[in-house]
Amino acid sequence: MSVEIKVPSVGESITEVQIGAWHAEQGKWVAQDSEIVELETDKATFDVPAPLDGIIVEILKKTGEMASVGEVIGYLEEAERPADQAAPAPEKSPEKAAAAPATKAEAPAHAGGGSDDRVMPAAARVMAEKGLSPADVTGTGPGGRILKEDVLAHQGGAASGNGAFREEEIVPMSPIRKKIAERLVEAQTNAALLTTFNEVDMSSVMELRAQYKDLFLKKYDVKLGFMSFFVKAVVDGLSQFPQINAEIRGTDLVFRNYYDIGIAVGGGKGLVVPVMRNAERLSFAEIELKINDFGQRARANKISLDELQGGTFTITNGGVYGSLLSTPIVNPPQSGVLGMHGIQERPIAVNGQVVIRPMMYIALTYDHRVVDGREAVVFLKRVKEALEEPARMLMEI
Repeated sequence: MSVEIKVPSVGESITEVQIGAWHAEQGKWVAQDSEIVELETDKATFDVPAPLDGIIVEILKKTGEMASVGEVIGYLEEAERPADQAAPAPEKSPEKAAAAPATKAEAPAHAGGGSDDRVMPAAARVMAEKGLSPADVTGTGPGGRILKEDVLAHQGGAASGNGAFREEEIVPMSPIRKKIAERLVEAQTNAALLTTFNEVDMSSVMELRAQYKDLFLKKYDVKLGFMSFFVKAVVDGLSQFPQINAEIRGTDLVFRNYYDIGIAVGGGKGLVVPVMRNAERLSFAEIELKINDFGQRARANKISLDELQGGTFTITNGGVYGSLLSTPIVNPPQSGVLGMHGIQERPIAVNGQVVIRPMMYIALTYDHRVVDGREAVVFLKRVKEALEEPARMLMEI
């Protein structure tokens, strides 16, 4: 008996998805509840589990193709596990799950007879000629993809400088990347964006982390990072300057007495911004636990749609990638975003003396339709003061 593999409903506003990687090949047996195909929307990525033990008898939609909610994308025939097929592998780690193998229908074959979605077609042909497998070659293309020149370089055939290895790869934009592009253009077109900067002496925060990091880790089983200090400082500042926590809704300004902070994290499919709701009620430990959870699930593409909705303000940390200074873009309909950057030791003047301190530039981009320049500048100054003297947040002064 064949069972239809359909695109499930993944949210009220979502009617279409893009087919991601098939985790099971056509003709292969799969266990019930094992993940068989990945679906991408403009907000998140989901996996479809096998409804029963059986064999994938037909795949109707390949990687990159679009499908509507409720549409049949494949067929599964109920069957017991073949005696000659190994038992299902244990669940993959988040890091490995993001690199799940593709089917033969969607990726070029290599010399070993299998398939690998990291191998570009031109590279696959050369690998077949040379009798190589993907494991033999180090990929230098985007996401570790193996290019033709990688195979030739492995064989000692490096480029001769005559342009023989100039290649292009055309890859359809994922729904998430399309939505990111739309939102960024929307922010630039519809909002009056300005950015103001300041710098923070991170000495006090670093001393507190050094003093309590071992006790914190032992008690809560999570590291004490910088982000919890910034979340606390931002909530403190937003409570003093509610315009930055507001949004335009039609012809009205909407002010909130709660603080849902979006935390930008790098995921398996790109940047996502899960929302930490009611951040004003959370302790340092609860904030760090949430951030750690967001990071792990973002890398495994397990952030749910609900967690990406809403948000009254966003924090993004380009410093983890080495950024020294940048102008973050507001996430509509929010009115502000704080950008963190790398910490560098720099000479500064303190009480007439030149001293070396760990300094961080911070940036606030805001919608000038909602926030006046004075409020933006003083808000950022308040964040700076809270970080340089963390006791002020506890004393509420």
